[in-house]
Formats: sequence, structure tokens, C-alpha cells
Amino acid sequence: MAEKKQTFETSLQELEKIVRRLENGDLPLEESLKLFEDGVKLSRECQERLNQAERRIEVLLKDEDGNSVLQPINREDLREETEPAVRRRIVFQDEDEEESPF
Repeated sequence: MAEKKQTFETSLQELEKIVRRLENGDLPLEESLKLFEDGVKLSRECQERLNQAERRIEVLLKDEDGNSVLQPINREDLREETEPAVRRRIVFQDEDEEESPF
């Protein structure tokens, strides 16, 4: 019976476990080599899945004429904003109120 493929997330979690075990450095050489081989295999599988997802997204992006439009995604666009885009605060005052230094 064929082995069912893991999800991307499961493969990534397994790869992270392998990396942690290898970083500890207290494994025998042969076990370290086996884990390294497994890690390389998982890394390649994850990269291929990401490449496939990217190709699917490219196919889904089309202009109004149905032509594919490739829009590059910058790494900066994928990061969560740590600060709000607007840093100034606008305060409206009534004419009767005194001006605030803030």
C-alpha cells in the first residue's frame, strides 16, 4: 500500500524536531547522519510544495482579459507590521476649547 504524504505543516514540524535534535549535539555519528538525511529529504519536500503553491497562485492571478498576471511578492509584504503605518494623531478641537500641547 502506498504511503500517504504528510501535510506541509506536519513535514515542517518534523523538520524542526530533527534540527533541534541535531543542534543538541549529543547523538552518535550514525544517528546524526540518518537524521541529517531525513532532514534534507523533508526540506526538499517542503521546498517543492512551496514551489507548487507558488505556481498555483500564479495561475490563479489573471487580468480582466483572462491573461495571467505575475505579481512578485516581496518578503517585506509577507511580514506582519510591527508598527502602525500612521504615527501621527489628529485631534479636532471645538472653537471654545483651549489648545492642548499634545
